[in-house]
Amino acid sequence: MTARLRMISSMATRQVLADLIAAYEQAGGAATVLEAVGGVDAARRVQQGEAFDIVALASNALSQLESAGKTVAGSTVALVRSGVSVAVPAGAAQPDISTEQALKTAVMAAPTLGYSTGPSGTHLLKTFERWGILESIRPRIVQAPPGVPVARLVAQGDVALGFQQLSELLNVPGISIVGPLPPGVQIMTTFAAALAATCTQPEAAKALLAFMASPAADEAKRRQGMEPA
Repeated sequence: MTARLRMISSMATRQVLADLIAAYEQAGGAATVLEAVGGVDAARRVQQGEAFDIVALASNALSQLESAGKTVAGSTVALVRSGVSVAVPAGAAQPDISTEQALKTAVMAAPTLGYSTGPSGTHLLKTFERWGILESIRPRIVQAPPGVPVARLVAQGDVALGFQQLSELLNVPGISIVGPLPPGVQIMTTFAAALAATCTQPEAAKALLAFMASPAADEAKRRQGMEPA
């Protein structure tokens, strides 16, 4: 009997990958165990040589792993493109974020702001810096620990305005999604997957990646707030 494939991913793609794995298994594909953790932790574990068959992360993180010889060169497959949205606690007033200036006003007015350790968080800090407000609002900024969704902090009332990939905000109780970041501020992150250097079943892993990148996977991707890459 073929051993289960082992896959690690960042939290942003947890649900869409779980949906695709379930569909693939139902169609007779290889059984796969998915572990979703903070992207920083996932990259660190792969970097340290922990055994996986497939790694799914933001494309820039995968490029670094490939350069370090931790993924199989040339095996990377783009899966989805994902944008950042804004959320507030359920029942709270929803600020205007339709333009860059409106978003800046909302950020300045928010008593607390939450962001993630992933690429969206890095981009957000650079935006605040570009606006010239980073130092003034820094005491009000809360960075979610790796693996902890910003949505959880919003739902708990720990932050008044939360920023994260839309896929991580969907269907979370206790929050209201205000909408996507406006043009000029929005960041689209491409998430991809690659064979880990420790992969023991390369043909089975390649077949799963081919399915995940195929048109058959498009509906599941859009359902989770992402676009096919």
